Amino acid sequence: MSLIEIKIINHSANPLPEYATEGSSGMDIRASIPAAQTIQPFERVLIPSGLFIELPEGYEAQIRPRSGLALKQGITCLNTPGTIDADYRGEIKIILINLSQQEQIIQPGDRIAQMIIQRVEKAKWKQVEELEVTSRNAGGFGHTGQQ
Repeated sequence: MSLIEIKIINHSANPLPEYATEGSSGMDIRASIPAAQTIQPFERVLIPSGLFIELPEGYEAQIRPRSGLALKQGITCLNTPGTIDADYRGEIKIILINLSQQEQIIQPGDRIAQMIIQRVEKAKWKQVEELEVTSRNAGGFGHTGQQ
C-alpha cells in the first residue's frame, strides 16, 4: 500500500480525518457545526466539515455514507459517492438525508460520512461504427442473474 501526501486546512474544532483501523479504506468526516442540528424525516441538509484539501492531479476524494449512521438513525449521504475533484479548493460539505420516520439530531463533531481517496483514470473517446460482441451483449438490469 502506498501513501500519498495531501495538503489539508482544518478550520473546524475536530481532529483531522484518520483511518480507524489498519484495514480501513475510508477516513471519518466530522460535522463542523456550532450547535446541534435537527434533521426532520426525509429532509436533506448540507453539513460543513471545516476541511479544505488539495488533492494531487490524478486523484479524487469520494464521500460515502457511514454504515452505522445509516442503520441506527436512517441518515445517509445523497449524491453518493460524492466526488471531490483534484482542482476543487472549497470547503468539503456533506449532503445528508434522514430516511427514518423520526427526527434525527447531528451534534458538533459527530462522524457523518467517510472519505476515500482514489486514483482517477482519464478517458479519451474513440468513435466507432460497431462495438465488439460479447456473450452478454446488450443484456442488462438483472440479465446476468436470470436462469
